[in-house]
Amino acid sequence: MKQTNRTVKNTTTSYSVIKSPVGELLLTADDSALTGVYFAGCNHVPAESKQWTRNPQHPVLQSAAKQLAEYFAGKRTAFSISLHPSGTDFQEKVWREIARIPYGKTVSYSHLAKRAGTPDAVRAAGTATGRNPLSIVIPCHRVVGKNGALCGFAGGLERKQYLHTLEGLSAKPATTTTR
Repeated sequence: MKQTNRTVKNTTTSYSVIKSPVGELLLTADDSALTGVYFAGCNHVPAESKQWTRNPQHPVLQSAAKQLAEYFAGKRTAFSISLHPSGTDFQEKVWREIARIPYGKTVSYSHLAKRAGTPDAVRAAGTATGRNPLSIVIPCHRVVGKNGALCGFAGGLERKQYLHTLEGLSAKPATTTTR
């Protein structure tokens, strides 16, 4: 995950909404990096504020939209855009580990917790996964239950299944219990 270091806290958030095969996506960016890719109408979508400016011409948002279109067309397996996800230290550690999951591969929530250095914090790793602000780009859809089943996805399990199919992943039927 290519992250930018940013010291200024009061920057303007630019945003745009794009259409995709999994529905509308809300893209957000600061001056130099992508800060969010959210499934419109789903869990954890931030509320628009006065500091937000709709700007589909923003260079970061244009690049993100282009790369997402390439991903959905099967022409891109990795994203090359500066990212700045904002969360707790633990969340950001989990997101860095998620970003390391290669295209077409999955890891379990328990394996993700181990990779993040907290093998006993499987539920916390799952919660951090669900709060990932950069869906698809930080591929939280590649995290599955311990038995390989689809479970837990802020964008909904039908979107997670779509992304798995797109990447040629096979998953067991959806469940909400095994992590």
